[in-house]
Amino acid sequence: MDRDSSNKAGNELDTEVVNARRGFLGKSAMLGLAGATLGLAGCKEEGSAAKGSASASAAAAAKGGGGHEIAPGQLDDYYAFTSAGHGGEARIIGLPSGRTLKRIPVFNIDCMVGWGITNESKKIIGTKADGSLEYKTGDTHHVHGSYKDGTYDGRFLWVNDKIHSRLARIRMDTMECDKITKLPNVMGFHGIFPDKCDPVDPKINYTTRVFCGAEFHIPLPNDGHDVNDPDKWGCLFTCVDADSMEVKWQCRVDGNMDLVATSYDGKLAASNQYNTENGHDLTSMMSAERDACVFFNVARIEAMVKAGKFVTIGSSKVPVVDGRKAANGDPKSALTCYVPVGKNPHGVNASPDGKYFVCSGKLSPTATVIDLSLVLKWFAGELKTERDAVVAEPEIGLGPLHTAFDGRGNAYTSLFLDSQCVKWNVDAAIAQYKGDKNAKVIIEKMDVHYQPGHNYASMGETKEADGKYLNSGNKFSKDRFLPVGPLHPETEQLIDISGATMKLVADHTAYSEPHDGIIVRRDVVKTRQIYNMDDFPLAVKPENAGITRQGNKVTVRMMSVAPNYSLPEIKVKKGDEVTLILTNHDKVEDLTHGCAIPTYDICFIVNPQETKSVTFKADHAGAFWIYCTHFCHALHLEMRSRLLVEA
Repeated sequence: MDRDSSNKAGNELDTEVVNARRGFLGKSAMLGLAGATLGLAGCKEEGSAAKGSASASAAAAAKGGGGHEIAPGQLDDYYAFTSAGHGGEARIIGLPSGRTLKRIPVFNIDCMVGWGITNESKKIIGTKADGSLEYKTGDTHHVHGSYKDGTYDGRFLWVNDKIHSRLARIRMDTMECDKITKLPNVMGFHGIFPDKCDPVDPKINYTTRVFCGAEFHIPLPNDGHDVNDPDKWGCLFTCVDADSMEVKWQCRVDGNMDLVATSYDGKLAASNQYNTENGHDLTSMMSAERDACVFFNVARIEAMVKAGKFVTIGSSKVPVVDGRKAANGDPKSALTCYVPVGKNPHGVNASPDGKYFVCSGKLSPTATVIDLSLVLKWFAGELKTERDAVVAEPEIGLGPLHTAFDGRGNAYTSLFLDSQCVKWNVDAAIAQYKGDKNAKVIIEKMDVHYQPGHNYASMGETKEADGKYLNSGNKFSKDRFLPVGPLHPETEQLIDISGATMKLVADHTAYSEPHDGIIVRRDVVKTRQIYNMDDFPLAVKPENAGITRQGNKVTVRMMSVAPNYSLPEIKVKKGDEVTLILTNHDKVEDLTHGCAIPTYDICFIVNPQETKSVTFKADHAGAFWIYCTHFCHALHLEMRSRLLVEA
């Protein structure tokens, strides 16, 4: 067989493999839903579907992907900040290159930087009475940034921990977590979104609150009472102060909350909800024809809290108000508005023009477009029913999940069952809903590989949505990359949406299991080059360096300047409690030092002008070389100190 014939045969085989894989995944997902005794309504095939194999997609990328490659030495145009799922961290990726720039430890332990090992990081994560970490695991799903004037201001990122119901804040100048708050009375904290301005004072046009949606019903309080009576369990929506990271208030709701969105005027926060039936098993969760998107009137809730009209739960002092539908029958005083949407919605996203929220059905082939001005009319008593706030509900495909926007009136929704991204026009969908039979809603469909979850567009969740790139986060990669064992990498596919048609321009691997992310222009991000030594109360300087002892507690204050530690030898006695404080006195950008102590399970780094500390018990005698783990100098290997533990 000649080479051309061999290549042709190989391409045909690739096509067969990929199509078979897509069919298998789609059927598997459908069978899973069928097992839940559910049927999916059919979806009309509209628009042009960009069908093809992996090799065809690669060819298309090669054809239309010019200008997307970042040459060696050149910088990316965007930062992508993503979650890491049950890896417990957040990640920074450069786009369009797909290069991993940094992994930010948050709820996990990271022995490179010393997160979860140093005293400072333990204090942020939280410890038990004995000083050990309260939790060593985390499950990050959603990352969102702080706003000013409707766009990112480069101050903070927030990320959730679904397992232990914690909210973490990351400083964007250092790209390090600085605070973690545990939410009371909730379990399965999933959705998160910061507000964009104050709900009452329009002069405060920046983020002041972070809203958190809980997914699971639990006893309130969850202290062992009512564990056998799920009908008494409840679910709470939480508001956290963006600056202090203290919990401001909570609101009890019907249903399980999924994702969260906020309006650009600050007046409304919302969460898409499944299980509005308040069921506690699969069958009881599926009885209703529709679920809901619940809207929170933030100003009314805070006025009620201020007036003292709230309760507290268990030992928590956080004010809790009742946002359940039965307690909010009068729109003019209601705290919440439940807008009916497609069954089991998965995702709610705000359009860049500030007019609409879009919820996707997941078990309905539809996306529901909700007009925020009509929601406000309902709260004013000027709308007949909550459902009247819906202005469009187009059929877009099977398994719709999340929606991104390009700032040109188009929406891009991930279709989990179809393994596609669908591009559709919001205005056309509204026209169709009003009766225009000629409205062309679906513009295009593109195959992605495979089973997409979240997607997100460049600056797409701001008023500056620029319509350049869309990232499709796919849950399976299968034959896209070299096999690496039973657990495959996931696929992050970068799509160029700047033109009339979508173009797949790159496949990026992702270690399991990222969920959501945001794409931020690089000019928004302003990082610092070195720390300010005076920001650290424990900073070691020549005048306080050395070793001090109080009983069996020894404090070692040490400095580092490449390639030296200031103390060549440290002597302690077996049984001493030792606190080692290390300050990096180098002022050169990126000149980081490490500190590792063999057999004592200590490893961390200090960046230029930074101070960190560790505390440990010298419980075994001997000589131990403290050495620098982070390359810093031509004599890096010689950078050491001796820890001598006398018996």
